[in-house]
Amino acid sequence: MSIKRTTKVTLKRELRLFDVTNLVVGAIIGADIYVAAALGSSLIGPASLLAWVAAGLLAILIALCFAYSSTLTPSLGGPYAYVKEAAGNLPGFMAGWSLLLAEWTSLAVFPVAFVRYFSFYFPDLGFWEQTLLKAVFMSIIFITNLIGIRAAGKTNDVLTIGKLGPLFLFMVFGLLYMGVHSKESLSFFTPFLRGNWSDFGKVTVLVFWAYAGFELATIPADEIENPRRTIPRAILVGMSIVVCFYLVTNFVINGVLSQEVLSHSTAPLATAGAKVMSLIPHFGLIGGVLLWFGALISITGADESGTVGTSRLAYAMAADGLLPKVFCRLHPHFHTPYLNLGILSITAFVASTIGTLTQLISASVFFLSIAYLDTTLSLYALEKKYQKMATQLRLRHIIPGLGALASIFIITQVGWHQILTGILLLLTGTLIYFFYAPKQRLHYVYQELFSREAVLRRTYRQTERFLAHPLHHIKRMIHRRKGIPPAWHVEEK
Repeated sequence: MSIKRTTKVTLKRELRLFDVTNLVVGAIIGADIYVAAALGSSLIGPASLLAWVAAGLLAILIALCFAYSSTLTPSLGGPYAYVKEAAGNLPGFMAGWSLLLAEWTSLAVFPVAFVRYFSFYFPDLGFWEQTLLKAVFMSIIFITNLIGIRAAGKTNDVLTIGKLGPLFLFMVFGLLYMGVHSKESLSFFTPFLRGNWSDFGKVTVLVFWAYAGFELATIPADEIENPRRTIPRAILVGMSIVVCFYLVTNFVINGVLSQEVLSHSTAPLATAGAKVMSLIPHFGLIGGVLLWFGALISITGADESGTVGTSRLAYAMAADGLLPKVFCRLHPHFHTPYLNLGILSITAFVASTIGTLTQLISASVFFLSIAYLDTTLSLYALEKKYQKMATQLRLRHIIPGLGALASIFIITQVGWHQILTGILLLLTGTLIYFFYAPKQRLHYVYQELFSREAVLRRTYRQTERFLAHPLHHIKRMIHRRKGIPPAWHVEEK
């Protein structure tokens, strides 16, 4: 590990389809699979696999709207920047505030998930022990981000193996297990639907959370080869990879564990891993421990990177004059937004002690869907503003409408408790905007945050996340054999 390294990232060539696809995969796949795996099984059984497909299709429609926005406008900053350019400061703030609430709620999901997996081998933890564990977890996340610790290249390789290795072993041995015990596995899929189809929407909301992330993806259109063609194709290919990855994982889980076991397991992947690895004598315990440990590493890493992204969003909105300047204040020694990080970490910890896993995930998806709806509707205004570029986009009138309908559908499937709480928090945001936001851009901060070098640095980091990391290395190996120069040049100082 190294502290406060200066990373200089430059591009040697324009980003191509594989490069951008890798960015999409890196932005989405993370520890979410450990958290969301088998969440819907207790409600509708193996039919939850269809919910993973449905959620993936909804995510593709919405992600295409983001792809269109990034090719139409030079604005950086994601949903709030697109909506702000299309409709003005207040609508832009509400889109950004919705997204900030969504990401903040997700930060509260991970300590809950960490405790659930931790309790798999330590089941006797009481309320106060669990609360203390959540506090320690969030303290580590805060300190890590405060002092700016980042994994060096080789360390990141090892961590990636620790996260992905157990999952790939689980998939391979899981499919082998299902082949050896085919009758047992088939019995777990019968009946396919357990419960009512009326719960399908609720399950879709829960698993949709695992597809989120593309809204914070850094995809600089100016650096991409033929962006109007490449970005939509990369979205489709990248999201298809994500859907397949999630489907295979959940297919194996449902094929090796009964629905009764799944509905009561706090760590379904660890439970399934122990059973799958029992194919090899004396390896059952090792399989469970591998998935358990991989989950703990992945969940911690996901909350750490999620905190980086969320604090950066708050920092960007403050730099744009949409949030109080306190979110831009940097620590004199570490040069990180310490008050920003402190507010996010403390409030996320409080939320993790109040809400359940499904409540927090549903709330996060509600806020995400509000931001998505704002973005998809703003596309119509952006098309008028950039009419010449808009005419070159395929299905430009259809995609925004489908994206808006997808967002509305997700909102309608969230529980009323989350909707009412969400509306209250959204209204709180308007008070912050009218009474505390300076509404004047801090130009020096904004220019530094969205400089070409800063954007490229953030973009490159997406290639180092979870499944994108090994794909990035495979791509480099193939390109090296073909004599194709690498897209990225990275210098650590």
